[in-house]
Amino acid sequence: MADDEKLRSYLRRATTDLREALGQLRDLEERVREPIAIIGMACRYPGNVNSPEDLWRLVVNGEDAISGQPVDRGWDLDALFHPDPEHAGTSYVREGGFLYDAGDFDAGFFGISPREAQAMDPQQRLLLETAWEAIERAGIPPETLQGSSTGVFTGVSAHDYATQLGEVTSDIAGYIATGTAGSVASGRVSYALGLEGPAMTVDTACSSSLVTIHMACQALRQDECSMALAGGVTVMSTPGVFVEFSRQRGMAVDGRCKPFAAAADGTGFAEGVGLVVLERLSDARRNGHRVWAVVRGSAVNQDGASNGLTAPNGPSQQRVIRQALANAGLSAADVDVVEGHGTGTTLGDPIEAQALLATYGQGRSGGRPLWLGSVKSNLGHTQAAAGVAGVIKMVLAMRHGVLPASLHVDEPTPHVDWGSGGVRLLSEAVAWPEVGRPRRAGVSAFGISGTNAHVVLEQAPEPWAEPAELAEPVGPAAGGKVDGVVPWVVSGQTVEGLRGQAHRLAEFASSAGAGVLDIGWSLVASRSVFDHRAVVLGGDRDELVAGLEALASGVPVAGVVAGAEAEAAGGAGAGVGGSGAVLVFPGQGAQWVGMAVELLDACPVFAGRIAECEAALAPFVGWSLSGVLRGQDPMGSGGVDVVQPVLWAVMVSLAEVWAWFGVRPAAVVGHSQGEIAAAVVAGALSLEDGARIVAVRSQALRALSGRGAMASIAAGQVRTGELIARLGERAVGVGVAAVNGPSSMVVSGPPEAVAAVVAAAEADGVRARLIDVDYASHGPQVDEITDALVERLGEISPAEATQVAFYSSVTGARIDTTTLDTDYWVENLRRPVRFETAMEAVFADGYRVLIESSPHPVLSLGMQETSERLDVPAVTVPTLQRNQGGMTQLAHALGRAFTAGIT
Repeated sequence: MADDEKLRSYLRRATTDLREALGQLRDLEERVREPIAIIGMACRYPGNVNSPEDLWRLVVNGEDAISGQPVDRGWDLDALFHPDPEHAGTSYVREGGFLYDAGDFDAGFFGISPREAQAMDPQQRLLLETAWEAIERAGIPPETLQGSSTGVFTGVSAHDYATQLGEVTSDIAGYIATGTAGSVASGRVSYALGLEGPAMTVDTACSSSLVTIHMACQALRQDECSMALAGGVTVMSTPGVFVEFSRQRGMAVDGRCKPFAAAADGTGFAEGVGLVVLERLSDARRNGHRVWAVVRGSAVNQDGASNGLTAPNGPSQQRVIRQALANAGLSAADVDVVEGHGTGTTLGDPIEAQALLATYGQGRSGGRPLWLGSVKSNLGHTQAAAGVAGVIKMVLAMRHGVLPASLHVDEPTPHVDWGSGGVRLLSEAVAWPEVGRPRRAGVSAFGISGTNAHVVLEQAPEPWAEPAELAEPVGPAAGGKVDGVVPWVVSGQTVEGLRGQAHRLAEFASSAGAGVLDIGWSLVASRSVFDHRAVVLGGDRDELVAGLEALASGVPVAGVVAGAEAEAAGGAGAGVGGSGAVLVFPGQGAQWVGMAVELLDACPVFAGRIAECEAALAPFVGWSLSGVLRGQDPMGSGGVDVVQPVLWAVMVSLAEVWAWFGVRPAAVVGHSQGEIAAAVVAGALSLEDGARIVAVRSQALRALSGRGAMASIAAGQVRTGELIARLGERAVGVGVAAVNGPSSMVVSGPPEAVAAVVAAAEADGVRARLIDVDYASHGPQVDEITDALVERLGEISPAEATQVAFYSSVTGARIDTTTLDTDYWVENLRRPVRFETAMEAVFADGYRVLIESSPHPVLSLGMQETSERLDVPAVTVPTLQRNQGGMTQLAHALGRAFTAGIT
């Protein structure tokens, strides 16, 4: 039995081990075959194609992007043309597909000097810009990928820029090697964006970009990178390719590719750049990235010793197609369409067509042929950027359910036995219907050196349930009109860059099907933010586009928040010693009838915090906060014991709204009773303690009613003191209650004496006005209520020191919030408000963006005067304004904060 038990134990262990091994093998096989998600795309091609949307517009409208050779590259066009192919050093073709702005480059955006940029191949420049765009279009701020294992796989086959540099000058010496090396094309993208995955430059000529997509997919499946950029670029810096292929008679006389057509007479060369952002499908789902389509399978092979170095090899093409299908786990009948290589040559096209007939053309049933087309009929042969152009075209065709027509197809080439299989040319656009399975497409690219590539694409899986925080807005936002105002944020590293972004966004938004909220969401969630900023506000698409157009033109309009805010705030909303926003809370005077009603109805965050404040105030007051705000509580008089608690609640609740939008203060400062709100928002006081202080304080002031007055004087402290002194006994008992700024003072004292000071100031031409109160705080009268105030406040226990800096207008300096006890709040009411001194400390610590969290700005003038006196650039941002208390004004406030550098 012992031996039998040992045997059984061994068999159990062996079975368990085998099961685990099989599971690991199954996981490995699934990993190797996991679909690769295309989560972002960007491109530039001839025909004013600057985005995938532009490319779709071009192909679906049947546009021809071929045009004349460029006049700004130093080509001698008159000498270059000659109709005789045998004529040395000339071309019999005058046209092609060109990126006429290929030389444009915002070097400063990438931290590249003008000298180095001059030495850089335009292909490197285009790759940098397109990589940035592709990542942003994937919904990823590029800077968040720094340090990630993101790979860069780029196809580059043109290497003629160095010959255009002429004699090397001292200006560009030292930059030419890196500026023109093919290896640096990919490495520079990784360097500029801080990507630490593989960086490879591939040159397999015409198949380069499709090969890079294959390599990127392999690297992702083998965990060599977590994400990848793949694609290719071609810029013809010299006319060398035209001269060379003229001698070979390989080009169409009119410069146009006529893929698989009887009229095909050669290829037509073109330029372009295209990149896709790739990620394992499981990762894309987990990260909440939008999936445009997936790469199901791919393969690369070589012609080997075939019928010529540059001649296409049909059997090799068949093999690479079958390998890609096997890699995808699909049969030929599972694929609906192939985006062919289709260069339009009389040799290559028939060979490719026969290979397709022998593979995809066999075993098709139900009257479903394989459709065949080529984007080269629109763009020309973009060489190293050709394969990725086909991929982008097919991805968009899947999304739209339409297969665009190939141009220049008079009739199928007679050099192909089209009856040998079920393949049909897309001589006209056809619908791509759903057939109970995902739409699928093959894309081919064959290099002149014999390297072949084939990729199988599949329609994106059904959308998954996104986490709530990642879900895009829905509802009326999907249309052009919304309830309220929508902000679109735009930024750039320069003013010109900002305006350029506005122009491009206006063009996109004018034709995009996305809702205005969807666009706004994407601009916030997926774009990097730079120092030059603007916010365009509007209630519908037309208003928003009009605002963008005005911004692009530099024309100020009401719906655009822009200007010098970013520069004024040092470009980042903070100086050397400080960081972030300062929330400022005024004392009495910011209130107005109906000041919070709109937000109560339109902003749940505000309404929720008001409800919490109402509960906190309830033990101390005999009226309803919400009732007073709505004018429904008969106890809601204008007395100080109502006004101050209501103001406190509104200011605290507005700060909560700022926090909900992501703006949390780095520092706070309050004026008089505004310090109570500041302490609550900073976390130094509980909401309940704040409610107790403001209620007890304001009720204590009722004992002084009718015995005092306060007035604001538009003069400095010295001149105000002179006014009081000059009046002598007529101003007995009047003192400075608050120093708000260099020419903004508040005095308090007996009513007759304060009135005399106001009259004297006005007689001297100084602006002065009585404040609508009947007591004299921040002066000797407060001594009469000190004992009662201490008794009613009881013991105030501030929280431990907070991370939010607290600048005291009692001391005029930053203080430890653990000192905000009962004695402090008595001093807050008794001592003069040293607001100007507190602001000097705020500015000295480097803070530059000041947000007044109140229903109306009353401190902005004093803060601006103080910053100007100190020669400190600063931005003041009002939250609400009198009679402007809804979401539209709040959106303007958020926009001003954003343009000032607060994010």
